[in-house]
Amino acid sequence: MAAIPDLDTHEVFGVSNEILPLSYVDRGNLDIGIQRHLRRPTHIALRGESKCGKSWFRQKNIPDAVIVQCRFGKSINDIYTDALSQLGIRLILERTSGTTIKGKVEAETSFGTKLLAKVGIKTTVEGEREVEKTERNVGRDINDLRYIAEIIKESGLRLVIEDFHYLSSQERKKFAYDLKAFWDYGCFIVIIGVWTQHNLITYLNPDLTGRIIELSIYWSDDDLKEVIAKGSEALNIDIDDEIQNLLVQNCFGNVGLLQQLILRFLDASMIYETVEEKEKLSDKGCFEEAATQYADQLNALYQQFGKVVSSGIRKRKDSTGIYAHAMAVIVAADDKKLIEGLELDEIFQLTHARESRIQKNNLRTILSKLEELQVDEDGRGLVIAFNDSTDEISAVDRQLLFYRKYLTIRWPWDDLLNEESLE
Repeated sequence: MAAIPDLDTHEVFGVSNEILPLSYVDRGNLDIGIQRHLRRPTHIALRGESKCGKSWFRQKNIPDAVIVQCRFGKSINDIYTDALSQLGIRLILERTSGTTIKGKVEAETSFGTKLLAKVGIKTTVEGEREVEKTERNVGRDINDLRYIAEIIKESGLRLVIEDFHYLSSQERKKFAYDLKAFWDYGCFIVIIGVWTQHNLITYLNPDLTGRIIELSIYWSDDDLKEVIAKGSEALNIDIDDEIQNLLVQNCFGNVGLLQQLILRFLDASMIYETVEEKEKLSDKGCFEEAATQYADQLNALYQQFGKVVSSGIRKRKDSTGIYAHAMAVIVAADDKKLIEGLELDEIFQLTHARESRIQKNNLRTILSKLEELQVDEDGRGLVIAFNDSTDEISAVDRQLLFYRKYLTIRWPWDDLLNEESLE
């Protein structure tokens, strides 16, 4: 019998910036599917909630890529500027309208110089002495997306837009129309983000029908159990079926959360490395300890989230407390509704019952501002999002569902509403 290699548990389970191959699973043969689509002349849209394994999936299947991370407030012009800067090219935009772009491109690195030369944009050479020559970048005017598409194609890299949901509705729609032009120019892009609406990109631009394929990165229970089984085999352990069910039920379809819970469960079970003789793990108390400890660790993150969004943009005298009431209703909603989309009408009915002065139009306005309130100075940190095309709230971060289940302290909006009732 072959010797079992010695491994630390964190080399098998947990969240890592690098793929942990011993617990990596091709859920639903998605890896095979995307490789097929990457060979075809089509854009690809990947949707999946926060921490669903999008980074590992992208690293494994699209290793050669220009990665542009969207942030709240970012425009499509920022995307193009960021993408070209990673290729050693400076993009200076003066004006954009539809697919027409007025601006200049300049090489900042030798790689950028070569790319521009390939698309017909060359540098000039100045002689300073007989034995010395230097290259001087000359800005080249560009007047449409063709230049950007050609540069990306010549790089041999795939452009990947991550966290597409952070773009405003207006910028998403603009980009959807640019995608048609990119397709015409033979430059095919991968868009990754969180949205509940099927075929969102073709909804934004019907002309993309047949030109983009949408794939879901969501996990089935069987896929999640395969993660447990694969990693357990590597560590020579046997996690009891009941514990496996608890792990799967409490990760809410989120593989990142599952990975965290397994590692903490092993810590609570005092398993830190590969065991020589197979060991059965069946102590529910160890799972409860792991879940409670992880929820306690999340207190700072979600209590700050709760404090910021429930207080709203400003506090006014005689305020209806609309942010606080809305948050109380949203976070008390069923798991399924927060995953698939909680409708504005239902939120209004419940908040209006709590505070009769709350009006539906005002509620819709504050829900549309929730994203702006949540994000940090770097434009990240979205927990819940409002889809103004469908008037639905959804949990972008499934970890919220886990946290509220094991919450041991009050939400900030409970205290805020209590203070208002005593005034």
